[in-house]
Amino acid sequence: MMHALHSKSLPHAELKFQLALAGLTLALVFLAGCSVGPNYHPPRMDAPAQWAAPLTGGETNSAATTAAWWKTFHDSRLNSLIDRAVKANLDLRIAEARVREARAQYRVASADFWPTINASGSYLQQRQSENQPLIGPALSSIRSIHLPAAIANLPDLPKIPNIPFNYDLYQTGFDASWEIDVFGGTRRAVEAGKAEINAAEFGRRDVLVTLLAEVARNYIEMRANQRLLEIANENVKTQEEALAIASDRFKNGLTGDLDVQQAATLLATTRADVPTLEILIQVSIHRLGVLLGQPPGSLLAELSKQSPIPAAAPKVPVGLPSDLLLRRPDVQETERELAAATARIGVATADLFPKFSLTGAAGFESVSASDWFSPGSRFWSVGPTVQWRIFDAGRIRANIHVQNARQEQALASYEQVVLASFEEVENALVAYAKEQVRRRSLGDAVKSSQDSLHLANQLYAKGLTNFINVLDAERSLYGAQDALAQSDMAVTHDLIALYKALGGGWDMRGSCEH
Repeated sequence: MMHALHSKSLPHAELKFQLALAGLTLALVFLAGCSVGPNYHPPRMDAPAQWAAPLTGGETNSAATTAAWWKTFHDSRLNSLIDRAVKANLDLRIAEARVREARAQYRVASADFWPTINASGSYLQQRQSENQPLIGPALSSIRSIHLPAAIANLPDLPKIPNIPFNYDLYQTGFDASWEIDVFGGTRRAVEAGKAEINAAEFGRRDVLVTLLAEVARNYIEMRANQRLLEIANENVKTQEEALAIASDRFKNGLTGDLDVQQAATLLATTRADVPTLEILIQVSIHRLGVLLGQPPGSLLAELSKQSPIPAAAPKVPVGLPSDLLLRRPDVQETERELAAATARIGVATADLFPKFSLTGAAGFESVSASDWFSPGSRFWSVGPTVQWRIFDAGRIRANIHVQNARQEQALASYEQVVLASFEEVENALVAYAKEQVRRRSLGDAVKSSQDSLHLANQLYAKGLTNFINVLDAERSLYGAQDALAQSDMAVTHDLIALYKALGGGWDMRGSCEH
């Protein structure tokens, strides 16, 4: 009788359950169109219409073409160093790995959209207690169901003899769970992950821009110090000749010992500059080697031979201030970090709401291996689950406050980077223009010092002036030549800083897909 009742009602009940489950699933899917938390809108930053610094150093407002700016120096050695640095620099490799990390984290967040399915299998040897009621609890559970009185009033049965308390249990099957993203927590996490990928990519480009500037700057410093060393050696020779002349005149009684001592002092002072310059040259070469991912001394043979300081380009297109924010990778990196921080607020807010899941399990279970996979060993379960954290001592709301504070920090960082970018360009424009004016004046000073020294030597040879005038002229010439070489380096330095401030060098970026 019970069997007949069960066989008639089960299909109807199962159909009702399946319809209810399908309706609940559709309702949750429709509800899953909303996302809690603020929607992100890029911040607006007002850019000045023109640069405050006057463009008097050859700069123009035409569109900036700063992709391969180092090629404007027309130095094949510099081009080669930069090509090798882009391929082997370790900071760039770290930045590329961060991009791959961000992409993998994005895939981790995206995986939460899909069900999780697990397969399992087990074999157990078990023993049941002989002193537990085996039938009584079973009948108690049956009595809770509305059954005929003849069954409901059955007494508890005594312990049945010869029951196998030791037995094997074979089990295998699948279980699955799927959390439906009703309130958009997963969508916000994916949104944050996408923004973090973009931030990592812009971060890599920022490392690239810095790398290009560092290679060029160290190369210019090396060439400038080589030029300074050449000037020092030339002045050593000139001052050695002056010392020899003073010594001869002293031996011939034409002058006093003071002239000899003063000439010797000036010569020793100039010679003392040589080791310092040699140190600076090797330091720059060592730094270039490390920037290229090589041992510090690997470039000594290649770069020790002197070469001129690369000349700056006559015209430098800098564009308008409004274009700067689209070129600077650090600005775009911080903007993407702001977008990610905004999305994280939604991830935290979603924890305030209930979580809806569909769970299910199916498999085979038997106490005998012979009928383990028979139809009678099948089991299954499926149904919806709702979880709602109703008390957590304020943990969720505190986390929302944390994410809000981080978003405020990201916004302030973005505004700070934008202002700093304008400041860097303005400073570079001023320095580049003014240093060119200084270099022209120093060029005039070198020419005047050369003429003064030539005249002083002529007058001294004829006995018409004191030797101190010759020494002063030599000292002035050496100082002017040194200052001019320093200014040549400074002009090129300032131009490199300008290119870097403009965000130059993007076309050399390689693929992060490895």
